[in-house]
Amino acid sequence: MKKIGTLLLLLVISSANLLLAQANKAQNPIIFADVPDMSMTRVGDTYYMSSTTMHMSPGVPIMKSKDLVNWKIVSYAYDTLANIDAMNLVNGKSTYGRGSWASTIKYHKGQFYVTTFAQTTGKTYIFTTKNIEKGPWKTVSFKPAYHDCNLFFDDNGHNYLIYGNHKLHIVELNEEMTGVKAETDHILIEDATAPSGKPGLGAEGSQVFKVNGKYYLMNITWPSGQGSMRTVVLHRADNIMGPWEGKVALKDLGVAQGGLIDTPDGRWFSYLFRDYGSVGRIPYLVPVKWEDGWPVFGVDGKVPEILDLPVSKGLVPGIVNNDEFTRKPGERVLPLVWQWNHNPDNSLWSLKERPGYLRLKTGRIDTLFLKARNTLTQRTFGPQCSGITSVDVSHLKNGDFAGLCALQRKFGLVGVKMEKGAKYVYMVSNKTDKPTELQSIPLSQNKIYLKIECNFRDKVDIAKFFYSLDGKTWNVIGDSLKMEYTLMEHFMGYRFGLYAYSSKTPGGYADFDWFHISDKISK
Repeated sequence: MKKIGTLLLLLVISSANLLLAQANKAQNPIIFADVPDMSMTRVGDTYYMSSTTMHMSPGVPIMKSKDLVNWKIVSYAYDTLANIDAMNLVNGKSTYGRGSWASTIKYHKGQFYVTTFAQTTGKTYIFTTKNIEKGPWKTVSFKPAYHDCNLFFDDNGHNYLIYGNHKLHIVELNEEMTGVKAETDHILIEDATAPSGKPGLGAEGSQVFKVNGKYYLMNITWPSGQGSMRTVVLHRADNIMGPWEGKVALKDLGVAQGGLIDTPDGRWFSYLFRDYGSVGRIPYLVPVKWEDGWPVFGVDGKVPEILDLPVSKGLVPGIVNNDEFTRKPGERVLPLVWQWNHNPDNSLWSLKERPGYLRLKTGRIDTLFLKARNTLTQRTFGPQCSGITSVDVSHLKNGDFAGLCALQRKFGLVGVKMEKGAKYVYMVSNKTDKPTELQSIPLSQNKIYLKIECNFRDKVDIAKFFYSLDGKTWNVIGDSLKMEYTLMEHFMGYRFGLYAYSSKTPGGYADFDWFHISDKISK
């Protein structure tokens, strides 16, 4: 019996030590928030990553890390993609689900390059800077929009874009990197989807790398058929122009689309994303080892939960953050965690008119929330989170709406509206694609607190809406929203947003005192 007791004690100690070791290491996903279409590059001991935010402004976020786990937004490739109706949310036009898509980030001869393309404008873009955090950025654009184009600097002095879906193409850029050389568009791989089986989503999201003299091309596919999932397809060649041999590199959890990155100490990882319901497409890291000239992904072909990397310190303040809307001299007017829904009208928002507050002013009539300009957003995150704000609504006009939103096509709103000189707290659900007011309560004061809680755990995808008159006692309003990730309509995870718009008389405004974000929700 004594031996059994000793063995049990040793087992308990061993289990405790294992849990302690795991607690001090990174876990997948490395970012439980919508950061899709990642591209990475390493400069010395520092990693830089670009991603997709489509119709948001500014666009193409650039993130920085020292350990591949803890990331901070440090800049954007552009403030405004284009000054056109669709980007400006005017004349009934919008560019939800479009804008700029999958980007590439590269460091070459002392300069950073970021490429992207936009269906909205029909153009391909190359942004360059020597200082990735402070800029300035130089912009070059040309037609057409090369789908999911990947910039590749070969060591023979030639520079290429690899692009396409299913049938992959390669074009060579001119020496000035201002366009494509004539008659250089060639089919790189006729059927890049073939290794994964019958195509559903054809191979796309190309990222090419050169390691030890060989070329490696990674793509995402989504084969059709029962039990199918997003899959990583990998091709290898001795020459950039081929011939290429291909295989399935990873098929687990639907984790796919990305590339390869090495560490200063010689380890390799693949950065990929996973569709995770309404929170969006979330980044994973998969260890890579090399066998017979091929990168081998995962642990026994699986995506590990625990990574031999430093533990995450959380997404605050690098990816999402609180904001008191107070600014010291020299500080950014808006921290980089914020993005506007489409291009803002800069004449209709201010942090100066009432210091310590974000003022959102109405300047036109809108009949639908999704058409309203100047909704200021930042990401939701998992497995659960809440967004809270305090707003002064004393200057709303009849027909005005202001408050806090859960932004996607099937949005939810909690806010204050003004009707016939009276104010009401209200909740609207767009769950059925027909905005429906589920509850409205008379409001007799001008300051109110609003909260939205999002539960993404195990893809439950439920948002709940609250208001408070004193910031302490919270009241549920309306009904919960079953959040839904819509593809081509919005194509991004849910975001918190602060909004104000008019349906009758422009000229009113709302003053937001602060915005707080938390990983806590009600039981």
